[in-house]
Amino acid sequence: MLLSGFGNLVSLLYLAMLVLAVVALFFAVTAREDAYRAADKQTKVFWLVLLGVTVAVNLFVPMLFLQIAGLVATIVFMVDVRPAIKQVSGGGGRGGRRGGSSSDGPYGPYNGGR
Repeated sequence: MLLSGFGNLVSLLYLAMLVLAVVALFFAVTAREDAYRAADKQTKVFWLVLLGVTVAVNLFVPMLFLQIAGLVATIVFMVDVRPAIKQVSGGGGRGGRRGGSSSDGPYGPYNGGR
């Protein structure tokens, strides 16, 4: 009974790693090539190959150490590369921009103490 629950947990973790890798690959595909260069990150092709191999490993190769290496690459993309690309693409900030000027701060317009 306990082994069955553990097996289900491991299967759920494998599925979560696969879903995260697929989502990261989707974000990598939809980002512009020049955004990678502007954010001073590796090229789009680099991330597409790395995340594509991660998805393939999660689907077809039952080697935990390769899946963990892919998980690390996926996490690096999601917490470092994607936010940087989003910021240089104009999608940075919380909730996106809703008008305003470039001198607006997070709590409203900045007027320089005037």
